[in-house]
Amino acid sequence: MMSKDIGIDLGTANVLIHVKGKGVVLDEPSVVTIESDTKRVLAVGEDARRMVGRTPGNIVAIRPLKDGVIADFEITETMLKYFINRVGGKSWYSHPRILICAPTNITSVEQKAIREAAERSGAKEVYLEEEPKAAAIGAGMDIYEPSGNMVVDIGGGTTDVAVLSMGDIVTASSIKMAGDKFDAAIIRYIKTKYKLLIGERTAEDIKIGIGTVRPGGRQAELDIRGRDMVSGLPLTITISSAEVQEALWEPVSSIVAAAKSVLERTPPELSADIIDRGVILTGGGALLNGLDELLADELRVPVVVAEDPMHCVVKGTGLMLDNLDKVIKKKF
Repeated sequence: MMSKDIGIDLGTANVLIHVKGKGVVLDEPSVVTIESDTKRVLAVGEDARRMVGRTPGNIVAIRPLKDGVIADFEITETMLKYFINRVGGKSWYSHPRILICAPTNITSVEQKAIREAAERSGAKEVYLEEEPKAAAIGAGMDIYEPSGNMVVDIGGGTTDVAVLSMGDIVTASSIKMAGDKFDAAIIRYIKTKYKLLIGERTAEDIKIGIGTVRPGGRQAELDIRGRDMVSGLPLTITISSAEVQEALWEPVSSIVAAAKSVLERTPPELSADIIDRGVILTGGGALLNGLDELLADELRVPVVVAEDPMHCVVKGTGLMLDNLDKVIKKKF
């Protein structure tokens, strides 16, 4: 039996898997719940995510990836094994070739950790590719022509900004400022202003439901519940889009600065191409209300949100798998 080729977007927030010939077959949160005393795994993925913030003391919900890299090796390996087995990637007869996407600036130690986790999950061969490259391909960019393409990929743990030409990255920046930091900023803002403690899931609901980053953008309100820091009792307050915009200003400013930095280091000819072609936004953060307009104003170039931005990286891995021997330059 021939081995399968699998593409994995190993994200801080979600793991997505593309199986050659089948397309995207898995999209699950990067969460594992275990019993703290026995270390027994209770749930992985969506089942585990539903337990976040709601588990008794002896059950811990772990996100084994932090800022785009492996923070807990054993749990990451367990999670990968579970997902790969679930999509039928490992069998008695076949071990898959796996292509994994990672941020542009991870260290050799972090690369080794990703490789080893994949190998111990049953991979025959492991390849590593930069996330913005896969995102650009998945968004429909023709990065193999001698012209400039710019992508801003905002995930859960990292934001990768890159200018690509002739199939490779010309200039790039990767910062640990993305969806998780957006949630943390909202939690911090509400704690400071209202003396109310809320969890990560509530912060994410606020970000998705009424969040905006553009002054005068979305106008909405949302009732949220948390624990009053003064009385210790449950409390409901109403928060507005304008307040969320204020809360998100600092992390969003960092992304704008990273994008500007990459443009400033881009050769003039490629900069001219980007003015014509525009910047493509990918990743879950691309869906944040008003972010495309804010970046367009700050960078003074057109900015477009990719179609289905959440799946651009994993779709890119799928296209790379079709030409694995030609496309992949980094084998570890």
